[in-house]
Amino acid sequence: MRSPEFDGYERARWAGRAAAYERSFARLCAHPADALLDAAGVDKGRRVLDVGTGTGTVAALAAARGATVLAADAEPSMLDVAAPRLPTGATVLATLPVLPFPGEFFDVAVGNFVINHVGNPAAAVAEMARVTRRGGRIAVTVWPSPPPTAQRLWNDIFDAAGVERPAQLPRLDDANDFPRTEKGLSALLEGAGLAAVMCTTVSWTLRIDPDDWWAGPAAGLGMPGLILARQPQSVVAEVRAAFDELTGPYRTDGGLLALPTSALLARGTRGRPA
Repeated sequence: MRSPEFDGYERARWAGRAAAYERSFARLCAHPADALLDAAGVDKGRRVLDVGTGTGTVAALAAARGATVLAADAEPSMLDVAAPRLPTGATVLATLPVLPFPGEFFDVAVGNFVINHVGNPAAAVAEMARVTRRGGRIAVTVWPSPPPTAQRLWNDIFDAAGVERPAQLPRLDDANDFPRTEKGLSALLEGAGLAAVMCTTVSWTLRIDPDDWWAGPAAGLGMPGLILARQPQSVVAEVRAAFDELTGPYRTDGGLLALPTSALLARGTRGRPA
């Protein structure tokens, strides 16, 4: 799938699905938010761009630190959820890799699990750098490969239910993709001209109600949602049965799932540090 088609797929899959995201995958994505802001050096008085804000978790945390925040997202329903959590006028509809801001407008730009949703990740990072002042930091998170337990478990569930994957699944052009490793993400930021690049792996345990974890793919979100949406209802029932069985070992005494997961967190500086 070519990059413009990948971007179009992403816009279609997330359209109107903010509530389902908030219930499910937003909880997965929220954990590295403070670490992302720490890596970017976000504190009081900084002018911060949170691109791909989703339902506003990172932007709200930045505002709580005393930063002046603009939260951008390509999906209007996400901004509808984010806006009440932020100062008036702090949200803007915008899509990477073209942002409606002048060069060097922000002190900091952050993107929490956004460059994995664009057709040209290198161009997305370069655009984040363009709108950041010289000496300012850019920080991003992405999911690693091979995937951690929380994400890999979906493939195990589909295999257990005998689900055939669709012949055509969205993927980046090979020329635009990059290794989802610490080294690969570092190289992506360095290729965008960033200096003093550092990348680490952040690990944690997601604790979530099983029905909430099911709700994201059931609403069509992510690759599991795409696969599930293409199954007849009888197969969906088999997938749910496999879900209940294979998530069993991860259920706590309180009934929540405790799913190990991890993310790559990288940051770099535009130009020479001030």
